[in-house]
Amino acid sequence: MASKQITAGVGIPMIVVGVLMAFIWAPTDAEFFETIEFVGALIGILGVIFFVAGLLYTKEPVVT
Repeated sequence: MASKQITAGVGIPMIVVGVLMAFIWAPTDAEFFETIEFVGALIGILGVIFFVAGLLYTKEPVVT
């Protein structure tokens, strides 16, 4: 059972922000091009990790 909160609430927005930073904002700034591109790629990769973690998340049954 996947977690929609992790997948849709964290993973997808992080991927979108990372793509926007790396492909749209970075080419417009010549001074910090590499830094902005690196941070955007890092945010996108973390977003993919959160997306996959949300898909693989299952609740453990509570044993009393």
